[in-house]
Amino acid sequence: MPIALLIAVATSLGVHALLLLGPEFALPPFLAPPPLLAELKPAPAMEAPHEAPLKPAVTAVRKQPVKRRQTRGAPPPPATPVLNVNESPTTLANAIPEPGAGAIGPLALATPSAAIERLPDRPAAPRLPARGMIRYRVDRGDQGFMIGQSTHDWVVVDGVYRITAVTETKGLVALFKPLRIELESRGTLTAAGLVPERFSSRSKGRATGEQAEFDWPQMQVRVGQRPPQALSVGAQDLLSFHYQLGLLPDLANGTTLSVATGKKYEPYHFEIVGDEDLETPAGTFRSLHLRVAGPSPTELWLAYDRSLLPVKVLHTDHKGAVFVEIATAIELGEEP
Repeated sequence: MPIALLIAVATSLGVHALLLLGPEFALPPFLAPPPLLAELKPAPAMEAPHEAPLKPAVTAVRKQPVKRRQTRGAPPPPATPVLNVNESPTTLANAIPEPGAGAIGPLALATPSAAIERLPDRPAAPRLPARGMIRYRVDRGDQGFMIGQSTHDWVVVDGVYRITAVTETKGLVALFKPLRIELESRGTLTAAGLVPERFSSRSKGRATGEQAEFDWPQMQVRVGQRPPQALSVGAQDLLSFHYQLGLLPDLANGTTLSVATGKKYEPYHFEIVGDEDLETPAGTFRSLHLRVAGPSPTELWLAYDRSLLPVKVLHTDHKGAVFVEIATAIELGEEP
């Protein structure tokens, strides 16, 4: 083997060993989000549309004709019409049960009446495909140094959803630092979007204890072994919030979501950066760029022509290390 080739191989192994055996690094935001400084603002109250009172049907009363002298050539007076006034139906967003509808079950979830809005003129939010898969390449830094792969799968059947994410190291990184993390979110898909019931995580096939239980009838959430906390309408978990963003009709103005990560529960404020054309291995997408500000910022790019699904996520941890997840393949289907 030529001397130059031996030197190149030795140098490459040395660089990889330095990166792998150096300081510990955290995985990207699908696994461990940064602490965020955010302000939770209540959603503006929506007034129900004013409906005009119903009018009874008006029936013409037959009267005896009155003989009048008419001018030759003048048209006869028009006949009095019979008016039929029908009641116009009012459409309610009744996909979410009222409080007290019953305990949480796999196919039903009660939420507060504030989650039910009478908004006949509200534009329809992008619809989450009934099933799909997004595969991401996980890089450390923004220079394309691949350390792993993440695959997201979801399915929606009869209003019940299940989202999973499996992230694992690849290549030389897997040789020196094997790692496999599995996340799962379960809940229901309603007119208001995703309503999670349970979030859990596993590492190398074993439960990590990082989980969240959503008790919507009591409006409480339990994160890990912590005592229950007050639950906000529209709250999400670490995995579901990536897909809930694309279901919000007013996302263009920014939004705040309370998120249970499995370790803590706090509000995340998503501010709008703007629209961008993003090139990824899965294609070029016109995307909405969002940012979660704070000491460990996270940025997301949602593709307009892919139901506002996340096609890129960039996270900077508290040590300044940058991790990037970028879509390499997207498969969408309508049948579960």
